[in-house]
Amino acid sequence: MSDSLERSTKINSLKESTVKKLCEVLDKSSNKGWRKLGEIVSSDRRFKVSSDDMEMCSLRVLEVEGSPSLTLLRLMGERGCTTGHLMDYLQTLGNSDALQCLKPPALQILIQPQSVALICGHNLRLSCHAVGKSPVQYQWFKSREEVPNSFSPELLISPVQVKDAGFYICRVNCGDACEFSQWAQVDVLNVTMSYAPGQSYQSIDGRLKLAIHPQSQRLHVGETLQLECGAVGRPIPRYQWHRNGVPIPKATKRKLMIPQLMQDHHGRYRCEISSSTERMWTNEVDVVIAPRISVQISGAMECSEDDIYAIGGDSCELFLNSLPEQLYATDKVALLIGNLSYQNHPQLKAPMVDVYDLTNLLRQLNFKVVSLLDLTESEMRNAVDEFLLLLHKGVYGLLYYAGHGYENYGNSFMVPVDAPNPYHSANCLCVQSILKLMQEKETGLNVFLLDMCRKRNIHDESTPNIVLRVTANIVFGYATCQDAEAFELSSTGFTNGVFVRFLKKRLLDDEKITVVLDRVAEDMGQFDATKGKQALEIRSSLSERRALTDPILPGDSADLVHAHSRQWAKAHELPESMSLNFDCGAQIKLGFAAEFSNVLVIYTHIVKKPEDMSFCQAHVTDFSLDLDVDPKEMNRETPEETGIYLLSSSLPQHCLYTRLSSLQKLREELVFTVCLQGTFAAMDDDHPIFWTKSVNIGKPLIARLDLHRAVRRNSCLQTCMMPHSPSQSPCHSPGPEHQHHLHHGSHQDYSRLSPQHPYLHISEHAQGAAGGCGFSCYDQLSQCDFDRTYESDGLLSSPGKLSIPIEATEDINELQAVFISSLHLQPQ
Repeated sequence: MSDSLERSTKINSLKESTVKKLCEVLDKSSNKGWRKLGEIVSSDRRFKVSSDDMEMCSLRVLEVEGSPSLTLLRLMGERGCTTGHLMDYLQTLGNSDALQCLKPPALQILIQPQSVALICGHNLRLSCHAVGKSPVQYQWFKSREEVPNSFSPELLISPVQVKDAGFYICRVNCGDACEFSQWAQVDVLNVTMSYAPGQSYQSIDGRLKLAIHPQSQRLHVGETLQLECGAVGRPIPRYQWHRNGVPIPKATKRKLMIPQLMQDHHGRYRCEISSSTERMWTNEVDVVIAPRISVQISGAMECSEDDIYAIGGDSCELFLNSLPEQLYATDKVALLIGNLSYQNHPQLKAPMVDVYDLTNLLRQLNFKVVSLLDLTESEMRNAVDEFLLLLHKGVYGLLYYAGHGYENYGNSFMVPVDAPNPYHSANCLCVQSILKLMQEKETGLNVFLLDMCRKRNIHDESTPNIVLRVTANIVFGYATCQDAEAFELSSTGFTNGVFVRFLKKRLLDDEKITVVLDRVAEDMGQFDATKGKQALEIRSSLSERRALTDPILPGDSADLVHAHSRQWAKAHELPESMSLNFDCGAQIKLGFAAEFSNVLVIYTHIVKKPEDMSFCQAHVTDFSLDLDVDPKEMNRETPEETGIYLLSSSLPQHCLYTRLSSLQKLREELVFTVCLQGTFAAMDDDHPIFWTKSVNIGKPLIARLDLHRAVRRNSCLQTCMMPHSPSQSPCHSPGPEHQHHLHHGSHQDYSRLSPQHPYLHISEHAQGAAGGCGFSCYDQLSQCDFDRTYESDGLLSSPGKLSIPIEATEDINELQAVFISSLHLQPQ
């Protein structure tokens, strides 16, 4: 590089390492530092460094890593100062150490070799270019061994073989100076890929291209699992394996190996492959882990399940038949609904956290999970219909609901967010009706976890007659007892409701589901805040030892399982991240993440911008009116500012974030605008220039299922309909007497429950008074134990007022319940 070229380089184009060294020297110098430099520059009218600018620079010392010199250099660069100008100023300043930072080294590597993944048989080319004051010599190494005859700036291996994979580095010599390049990893995939005529690896332009997908496997306990995937591209792709939607710790290589398999390693596996600008996923594959059965026949001879019949004799068969049977599910499907933003009833907070936590736990148990927030009546009915489509013989079906609800005559009703006040059975979904439809699918296990109130609805006198089959596979886990309320613990942050707070600690236990719920009930019973006010109730007809941890064995239903898997994946497919190139030379990365099945997160990041652009920012706008997006909560600098509290830790940093909820309301493909705004240093004014691009990502996530439509199938609607139809049921607002009870309630002092801290109080309302017009009881309890407990859970909580509504009615036997004949009440 010539001296004239170096002197014409703008300060803002200097290497970060050079600027850092220069700033360190100027910041530490007293008489010849940044302040004296500013005085010299201020006398040059070309760069206009004012006294206000100098004051702004001086204030940087108050910041933790603030540098006055860095601020001054940036101001000079924005005003056109070149390296030559700066060297002249430093010469006048007389700071030789600072001047030395700008002089080119005797040897400098300009182009570093880049890591790459490519296909066996293609050409490998690595480049390393350096400049020096005398001729430069090169020598390439693979690990510590010299590569024969590799004395040029480019290393070419043609054709590349699997044995050529490894780490490469180049040594550069110039006289007495010696430098090493950065390491470059070469990954060679032994696979055949097809290209269009005339296309070769070099024409891929470095973009990721998936080459190897993992394959489904059936293994036994104790064996080794080996999964492999691969992609080509430059730089080399990054890998992260996932099991049941959860990242596997330290599984960041192309090949995944798990020795000594155990039963809980079964599940769905896939790998996330990414680069700095792209992300893609492999196919999701099933890994089935069957137990290895070994029996002793005569005290000396052992045989496994594989060869037990090869030995012969009736004794082997007798031993095998006497072993306990391993229970399997043909598939596992879960529908999780959390209603919190009610239109005519008190708002809730816990359902969002509860649904999020249970989603992650159930995925670890190999469930296909659909998690939805804030559904209207028609959307809930359509969601249930889609849930039923995923069920067939032998499937484990689980329904979790958190929100307002009530129970009349043994039938439980879930309240949609658009339910009128007061509501009736025709406005709600009957859980027992859904159970009836699940029974018609011949499911292997039906689990209902109902995190809602079970107070009687005085506005609903209907007595539906739902006839259920007598099956020994039904489990109800009620968050509270009959004619009682369920509570959420509200605070300035986000916490679980009481039920899920204890359920999530036990859900992964490898025990019969009723045993798991029994232990949850015991844990809840020790919680002082709700002792005597909320107790878990279990109803079960389960005769076998079925557990949520049971492995999946599709058997004869393999084709049906794969078809249902495709249907489920259709509603959970994220748009692929994309790079947008604007005419000004800027490049924007557009990324996507799913917080729930109907909540999409969009984030934008500036990948590169022109050198002369002093400010650059990209934001998204012009969304469909169906989504009702608040502009004030779009394009925020932190996820929390836009309402993304639960997913924030897994999102990339230094982006602008936008949260799109209620995707189920989207009627057309999601088209929006990415707007880039920027200002240039050479412009006299600060008015930004705008560039726009339209982006169409289709119907993301649950939007593909069109839950917004009128109820399409008659099954759920006809079974759930009660004597009051939506057109006939009264939908008026509550009268003054009801409004009084709803908003003011009766106040009682419950501080006696925690006498050691009588000065800490909490107050709020319960998850749904019956019919939307019941009493809300505001009570005072100690907060001390809450703060300590929630901090240990790692939840978003902070000191302040927590609210726990307390049930006023002590006698839960006031009404006689009509229990389902095939179920019985389990002792607590």
